[in-house]
Amino acid sequence: MSTVDTPPPIVFRPQLAALSLFGSWLVALVVFLSGFVIAEPAPYELFLVVLIGLWALFGLKISRYVAPLLTLLTLFMIGGILSLMTMVDLTKGPMYMAVSGFLALSAVFYAAIIEDRYQRLRLIFNAWVTAAVLTALLGILGYFGAIPGAENFTLYDRAKGAFQDPNVFGPFLSVPALYLIHGLLTQPIHKAPPKIAALLVLALGVFLSFSRAAWALNLFCVVAFVFVMLLKERNGLFRLRILVVALVGGVFVVGALLAALQSEQVATLFSSRSQLVQDYDGGHLGRFDRHRIGFLMSMEKPLGIGPMVFSTIFPEDEHNVWLKSLTSYGWLGFVSYVTLIIWTLSLGFRFLLLERPWQVYLMIAWVALIGHVGVGNVIDTDHWRHFYMLLGIIWGCAALEYRHRRTMRAGWQQ
Repeated sequence: MSTVDTPPPIVFRPQLAALSLFGSWLVALVVFLSGFVIAEPAPYELFLVVLIGLWALFGLKISRYVAPLLTLLTLFMIGGILSLMTMVDLTKGPMYMAVSGFLALSAVFYAAIIEDRYQRLRLIFNAWVTAAVLTALLGILGYFGAIPGAENFTLYDRAKGAFQDPNVFGPFLSVPALYLIHGLLTQPIHKAPPKIAALLVLALGVFLSFSRAAWALNLFCVVAFVFVMLLKERNGLFRLRILVVALVGGVFVVGALLAALQSEQVATLFSSRSQLVQDYDGGHLGRFDRHRIGFLMSMEKPLGIGPMVFSTIFPEDEHNVWLKSLTSYGWLGFVSYVTLIIWTLSLGFRFLLLERPWQVYLMIAWVALIGHVGVGNVIDTDHWRHFYMLLGIIWGCAALEYRHRRTMRAGWQQ
């Protein structure tokens, strides 16, 4: 008897079924709000804090499968709290660590609710796509001055949507793009037009962010995801469909970008931003010079130097998540963070090609996390809300797999 597609049984008491459904839709709403962080505290933070509190009151459970995630993030936060002891001015440091703690808690929350009910993954991803398309439209329309208050959706002549920074806006769009691509590859052709339109909006939004990291991240994610899909699906007809969709999609995207480049403003900024190394990257005390000096300095500071102190010593922030973990969370935080990333990626890799109802969500999150880890070498991803969502999704899917195996073993023993 095949058990490949059998999800782990989920048992709800009848009186809690409606409450669980309501809670799932609230999760979708909070994910939707993650695309609108134009000021802090954002509605996302406020709503999620309340939601986590309510969920805890009604029985949020942290299983042994999610416990390692909680443990590593707790150690990470302890390192950050210890780094506060090295600071002279505590005006901003405690608030920074409070945000870090909230985001760490959000990853554990997502993992726990996904383990509880895997159907929430579909709500999460659909909400993410909706938020991405809307915030990308705001960025595009704002860039071309087509809406009132257009300046609120751009920064330094770059689209940023409803975010504070184009370098966060662009990466936020990567996961929804992969989800739409998966739909194009697996769903009937009559459902393709809305997905193609949404993908064009996301592609143009990423392009107009003029973030080199976002460009590289989205390109990597698409190529890596298609490769994983080819590993998963060995059917010749499916592979032909991937080829056709890739070619047609490429033509559409290139056409949209060529149309955008007809604007002199777009063409000029693209010419400048497309250079691999900018002056502020390779110059004296530029990005890469700061990385080298910062790592050497951190070897002598086991507790770190505290959050946001680096920019008071050097011209800018760390712009490297590994250096950021050393300076703001000390050696303990750095080791915890590196362990967390390696553990998370290994979990996803182990279960990546298993046929499960949650497989596609795990595949997308895993590919996207690899890309985000890569861009972390040139950008601080420390406080990216969607980064912690990715962590929660992967750990939640891994917990589902462990539960599934435990259920299967119990069934065989009977």
